[in-house]
Amino acid sequence: MLTDEYRYRILKLLEKNPAASQRDIARELGVSVGRVNFCLQALGEKGLIKVNNFRNSTNKRAYLYALTPKGMNEKAKVTVRFLERKLQEYETLKGQIAELQREAKGTASSNGRKNAN
Repeated sequence: MLTDEYRYRILKLLEKNPAASQRDIARELGVSVGRVNFCLQALGEKGLIKVNNFRNSTNKRAYLYALTPKGMNEKAKVTVRFLERKLQEYETLKGQIAELQREAKGTASSNGRKNAN
């Protein structure tokens, strides 16, 4: 399955570097080349990217990945969804940190009272 996170990260990466190899993309995302190949095929099937072979390249495996207008529109939408999710995660994390700080402060206070006796 092509998650919003992978869709966002791949589209962003291809927008910056259309000539990135699948190996480069895999390294950047921390996933296998096979997973990248699957994701690129899915993006191509959805019409979000266009894949062109470098005709004059000595490396016939070299491709150029261009975001289509539909791909640029999808990148904007997925960016908003990804940002909203990350903001929710941030708010949850802030709450957890505050709770841990209260716990730590309470533990330190009760340990101080025990040691004073």
